[in-house]
Amino acid sequence: MHPPGADTVLVRHGDLNTKSDTVKRYMVGILAENVEALLADRSIPGEVERRWNRPLVHTTEDAVADATDAVTDAFGVVSASPALTVGTEKATIVDALAEIARERYDGGTFAVDARRANKQVPYDSEELAREGGTAIWEAVEDEFEPEVDLDDPDVTFGVEVRDESAFVYLEKAPGPGGLPLGAQEPVVALVSGGIDSPVAAYEMMKRGSPIVPAYVDLGDYGGVDHVARAMDTVRTLSEYAPNFDMQVYEIPGGEAVDLLVAEMEQGRMLSLRRFFYRAAETLAERVDAHGIVTGESVGQKSSQTVQNLGVTSRVTDLPIHRPLLTSDKQDIVAQAREIGTYTQSTINAGCNRVTPDRVETNARLEPLLEHEPDDLLERAEEAARNAELVEP
Repeated sequence: MHPPGADTVLVRHGDLNTKSDTVKRYMVGILAENVEALLADRSIPGEVERRWNRPLVHTTEDAVADATDAVTDAFGVVSASPALTVGTEKATIVDALAEIARERYDGGTFAVDARRANKQVPYDSEELAREGGTAIWEAVEDEFEPEVDLDDPDVTFGVEVRDESAFVYLEKAPGPGGLPLGAQEPVVALVSGGIDSPVAAYEMMKRGSPIVPAYVDLGDYGGVDHVARAMDTVRTLSEYAPNFDMQVYEIPGGEAVDLLVAEMEQGRMLSLRRFFYRAAETLAERVDAHGIVTGESVGQKSSQTVQNLGVTSRVTDLPIHRPLLTSDKQDIVAQAREIGTYTQSTINAGCNRVTPDRVETNARLEPLLEHEPDDLLERAEEAARNAELVEP
């Protein structure tokens, strides 16, 4: 819900405020570029004003709701509010609150949350909230009996008084938080198309790292549907980052999978993981990425016990980032639904046929290497060198 005549989106960031002035200025610039890209990609009119603590998007009332939705998809944004811009005079703000109440407030409890960044105005936040609340009450008392609740109101009238303008709003739409995408170095994201890996990739994007999506083609053990769901999830992730290249590197892994199925029973899935990691490391060298991200979570699968993760991780010198390491499955599923990757991730692909009848949960590296094909890692490096870019 936004005030009648709303023409601006207030953009709030969080972690940026913990940075030095130089770093903060740099990151605010990246955030503004990303918001501009989201607006342009969705054909939403809006001009981004790069203010220090509160970037603004100037738009139209017809577009302000869509602009708010776009802003709250930008990594680094904590919340955003569609707001009416008025002058900083107290009487002007109070009149605006009364008019908004007449148009938008039709029952329930209310409160006024007034904040004054401009200390030069001749009133304080408490005074503004008190007089604004009185004006709201008087504006609606002939229609119903209003009630003030400062702890948990049904409707909050927000006011922010800035240097040259004041902004009046009725909602704070939540954003993802984190850091602006591009504030950190890129990482290779191993995207299987399952539920977990797209969520993990999203989480790394949320911390500012652009992703280089990589899909390992499992040959006969994957198939068209397996590829399709991986590509669909990357396509969804790309909607959060229209100004970043989200083409997918498709790594040929069918021959390696055939070899593992033919020659290994116990430890097969761990050696397959080692193949994935070495291929990702080689691809990272090729594209100048600085880490690998996976959707692994402790204990979720047999290959993801603490012992097995330790064994498989030793195949690469790059850090393997696991944002979902301690997440419960139901929480991962809920986030997949929220970011829009869940439906694609649940397409039946049949790739579980690679899993052997007897799984290894407590592997040791030396015995694993005794059973693993001697040239498996060389095959992984060669596959990464032969990886081709495909459009998601």
